[in-house]
Amino acid sequence: MSQVRRERQKERQGISTSKRDWGRIAIYVVLVVAAFGAAYYLGNRSRHKHDAFARCLTDRGVKMFGAYWCPHCVEQKEKFEASFEYAPYVECGIKGDPRGVAQVCKDAGIKHYPTWQFPPTGERVERIFTLEELSDRTGCPLP
Repeated sequence: MSQVRRERQKERQGISTSKRDWGRIAIYVVLVVAAFGAAYYLGNRSRHKHDAFARCLTDRGVKMFGAYWCPHCVEQKEKFEASFEYAPYVECGIKGDPRGVAQVCKDAGIKHYPTWQFPPTGERVERIFTLEELSDRTGCPLP
């Protein structure tokens, strides 16, 4: 019996003639995609662990004045990790003009960066804070 005849006979009997088991391959693909998805989710979740804290600072009226070119401001932003997008930040630098200062910062009398402003007194402090110090000053809970 020729090889072609054997394969036709197997097809009529419902036996797979494919060298690969496509069902098994599909399961492996789904498992790999699920593993990458879980790793991405867990990695992102830990990077955003301070979201509620940053939002609380904003809700309480706290403000951080800074400039994109300021290395101390970058250091302060890194403490929040990915949650900084929710932090109460006011950009004082003007892109393309390294000596330019935004009008909102001129009006507020900001001279050094980063400058934190705390309500209700409006007290201003020109330095980098740890998240624990910000929590103590504002009452916003850390995770």
